[in-house]
Amino acid sequence: MKDRNPDHDVTTVYERLQTGFDDLTRAERQLALHLMENWPVSGLSSITKVAENAGVSTPTVARMIQKLGFSGFPSFQAALRDELEAKISNPLEKHERWSAEVPDTHILNRFADAILQNLRQTFSHIDPDAFDQACRMLANRDSAIFIAGGRITHTLAEYLFLHLQMIRSGTTLIPSSSAAWPHYAMDMKPQDVLVMLDVRRYQNDLLKLAETASERGVNIILLTDQWRSPIALHAKLTFNSRIEVPSAWDSNAALLVLLETMIADIQKATWDTTGERMEDLENLFDRTRLFRKFK
Repeated sequence: MKDRNPDHDVTTVYERLQTGFDDLTRAERQLALHLMENWPVSGLSSITKVAENAGVSTPTVARMIQKLGFSGFPSFQAALRDELEAKISNPLEKHERWSAEVPDTHILNRFADAILQNLRQTFSHIDPDAFDQACRMLANRDSAIFIAGGRITHTLAEYLFLHLQMIRSGTTLIPSSSAAWPHYAMDMKPQDVLVMLDVRRYQNDLLKLAETASERGVNIILLTDQWRSPIALHAKLTFNSRIEVPSAWDSNAALLVLLETMIADIQKATWDTTGERMEDLENLFDRTRLFRKFK
């Protein structure tokens, strides 16, 4: 595997660690777990310091880096710095990068190509077993469901909430105001589920909510970007979506499609009760005359 720029690569360095984990030796796995615990900062020290902190030898670090497809430790660290820079990019910086690389085609084509590539890369890296587990957790009526999003992703959180609310009871949308979440956190119980959406530039209030929920024994399902929100340290399941498009703002399209796929799977698995709830809801809609009837 040749050295590549993570911004244009299908896989991030973290994903290379995950996919290649089974092929590592025992010492290399120990190193990989150490790196993933505090990613990516844990890999930015000198090679001797990284080895010392992980409790392995320096040659072990060098061998694992080569197995990941890098020519050496400097190129590995360069990739980490690129990913760290991408994680904290603001809209102005993203606009400068895209405008410098803009091809001579219409924005409709460029944007559509970027979205399709994001979808392909996102879904190709999702573990089907993890996806099935997440859907089972959200379908389990013995657990309450809480949903939280950030300044932009709160709209996706509300979208998921509206659908899960039709499918099952015990679903709560946490307001985007950081002053509100403590009131919801005190109702969280062990084995409840908290779905969180957090993409770059990751919000401190969401991280605090995740830390609190984790302490209370709540299972966190995180939907984030390819660089991974710090919430991943507290999440039971993490799903990474590609979000870059030719714009100063990131795209939520892949996140939305992933959510819709989850919703489809959950309603299919629970249709015996979901169908009854939908019929009751339609009757209530008729009583309120919310929708027009063409009869």
